[in-house]
Amino acid sequence: MSSTLAKIKAPISAELKDFEKHFKNSMKSNVALIDKITYYIVQRKGKQMRPMFVFLSAKMCGEVGQSTYLAASLIEILHTGTLVHDDVVDDSMERRGFFSINALWKNKIAVLVGDFLFSRGFLMAIENKEYRALHILSDSIRRMSEGELLQMEKARKLDINEDLYYTIIRDKTASLLASACSSGVASVTTDEELIEKGRLLGEKIGMAFQIKDDLFDYGNGDIGKPKGIDIKEKKMTLPLIYALQNADKKEKRYILNIIKKESKKPKKVAEVIEFVKQKGGLQYAEKVMNEFQKEAFDILDEFPENDSRESIRSLIKYVSERKK
Repeated sequence: MSSTLAKIKAPISAELKDFEKHFKNSMKSNVALIDKITYYIVQRKGKQMRPMFVFLSAKMCGEVGQSTYLAASLIEILHTGTLVHDDVVDDSMERRGFFSINALWKNKIAVLVGDFLFSRGFLMAIENKEYRALHILSDSIRRMSEGELLQMEKARKLDINEDLYYTIIRDKTASLLASACSSGVASVTTDEELIEKGRLLGEKIGMAFQIKDDLFDYGNGDIGKPKGIDIKEKKMTLPLIYALQNADKKEKRYILNIIKKESKKPKKVAEVIEFVKQKGGLQYAEKVMNEFQKEAFDILDEFPENDSRESIRSLIKYVSERKK
């Protein structure tokens, strides 16, 4: 773990340690196959960014209690379910450098494991009468599904403009970070104004996070060689949308034709990447990402001043300035 992340986690290090047990217990089943798969998932977990946002948001506004642990487990178990399903949808054989669930146990089992995780999360909330958290997370899952389907629908026609792009990433990516922050706040207070402020904070962070992800696809000196995966998958991201907006009709038609018919050819993908760079797409996307980051900082400044608030500030910087 990097020293930056260790410093960010400092105010909630004890809570995160306890959370490990909560999370493992939340995934237990009487079916041996499910236990085997969930054990594999737990052993290969990522940075646990979303539970960090839950605990820091809670501690920024009050005292961490059982409701906070449940909210963090809920967010992580539902997030894991969406990742398992995403790998099936994307036919992805890897997740964080390890084999995906569908690569090891095939699609049918992966889909059912994702379903199991969703049902576990929802049941946990109901059994503990955490109806506010259930509402927040259920809405997030709905929005993520809608965002993904809207992006798929538009990938066929390649007619995504900037406003539609923001709608897609607000639903597809930002809604989960928004629910991490709002459920964290909701676990320590019933003040709806404060909970909404938490949601908005998470949403702005999520928007910056996704745009940073889009920029990775084009690469630069820090990131390494451009990948062009989004182009191959016909995903219209902000750098490309901006470049097309600033191209003449002939250029636009030529580039869209490559994406529609020749996006599997590395030379053609490289051509699109160069076009985006020439049109200032990367600089524009970075400028928009920084605007979302600033909006997140402005909202953060309205919360009580304490160590957790400063950790969230550092976490926002980490999310926007990460190298991978």
